[in-house]
Amino acid sequence: MAKAKTQFICQNCGTVHNRWAGKCDGCGEWNTIVEEDPMGGIGSGPGKTPKKGRPVTLTSLSGEIEEAPRIPTGMGELDRATGGGFVRGSAVLIGGDPGIGKSTLLMQAAAALSRKGHRVIYVSGEEAVAQVRLRAQRLHAADTEVLLAAETNVEDILATISEGKRPDLVIIDSIQTLWSDTADSAPGTVTQVRTGVQAMIRFAKQTGATMVLVGHVTKDGQIAGPRVVEHMVDAVLYFEGDRGHHYRILRTVKNRFGPTDEIGVFEMSDKGLREVANPSELFLGERNANSPGAAVFAGMEGTRPVLVEVQALVAPTTLGTPRRAVVGWDSSRLAMILAVLEAHCGVRLGQHDVYLNVAGGYRISEPAADMAIASALVSSLAGLALPADCVYFGEVSLSGAVRAVSHTAQRLKEAEKLGFSSAVLPAASSELPKGTTGKWNEVENLPDLVARIAGSRLKARSEEAGD
Repeated sequence: MAKAKTQFICQNCGTVHNRWAGKCDGCGEWNTIVEEDPMGGIGSGPGKTPKKGRPVTLTSLSGEIEEAPRIPTGMGELDRATGGGFVRGSAVLIGGDPGIGKSTLLMQAAAALSRKGHRVIYVSGEEAVAQVRLRAQRLHAADTEVLLAAETNVEDILATISEGKRPDLVIIDSIQTLWSDTADSAPGTVTQVRTGVQAMIRFAKQTGATMVLVGHVTKDGQIAGPRVVEHMVDAVLYFEGDRGHHYRILRTVKNRFGPTDEIGVFEMSDKGLREVANPSELFLGERNANSPGAAVFAGMEGTRPVLVEVQALVAPTTLGTPRRAVVGWDSSRLAMILAVLEAHCGVRLGQHDVYLNVAGGYRISEPAADMAIASALVSSLAGLALPADCVYFGEVSLSGAVRAVSHTAQRLKEAEKLGFSSAVLPAASSELPKGTTGKWNEVENLPDLVARIAGSRLKARSEEAGD
């Protein structure tokens, strides 16, 4: 009799090992390798003779294209992030930190769709029915026709949602709690998660129902479980936010039926999530215009311009190695800006601690923030406040040149709408808005920007001496 084979699979990344080890070779995590039976789950079977395949119909690339039918939720920010609403027959994966508001968002979306006459089923694997009802009462969703169940077995869930009329939306909270009789492993393992997700996606494709899956995240912010799950679904959304602030951001990282650079902004309150139609006012609400080291950056999130304040503090230090602390931006990018300022602009920061913060807990990822960061650093070092009615954007190269960025017109229009009458932008910028009354100051390199700030400081000193 042949010896039964076993596999050792990492529960963090899904890497298969021949024998047990304390550390995974794939992701480097410790104590995540678990023995599993390869005869159960996806990609394995009891050794039966493979069934002969049947030929499928081949077609050409040309032909009629049907737009994916969508179900608008009525929540503008959620529809923006998904590209116009949930696509019928699609599978959407939503991840986020514990307590960030994933269940609250989905409960509000389920209630909004139910009020429009759609059949919505909410399956909770983490909370009892009474707990979900308490949340629904707090969110004023208890009066809707949302169908509720508390179950974790995949086969039982499929049998339940298959009865009666086809549901328009099915919410599974969460995929880490699902377990199937076909997989011989504990709930939450790679095999169980993969099996449960594949079964739910198969149901969505066959029936045309939209399947929304909630996923836990690791300490690194990635959705827990095998990365193949993110490849299996049609859209992946991350619900982000800082516990110290009320705002939440729904960010799209994958979308087969829409853009992947859109965000939806919400504000958390005791009555649930409130949509924020103008995020710039939220991030600039507590701004002190007369403090040195503060610059307003005109950024872009997909097709939406966002204005956010960048704060810098440069302080002398007696330590041998100056401290560099960054919140909301890339620390490597800050090191590059500091090097360019010292090499090409004569700004000496080697004996200073540098602290950088993006106000409101917002996180900037685009390189267009280089000019705003550099302006805030020079302003803090010089002890001079920048103009309160000015915004900054532009990418800085290692040679000190300022490169043009995209969506210049949208950034300037948003700034003018919020009362900013001037801007510092790259000289090579195109698509300048027409018919505006703003003062656009174009700079070619970073030394020009530093000279402009230093010149304003000398002008301020001369005015004080004249008084």
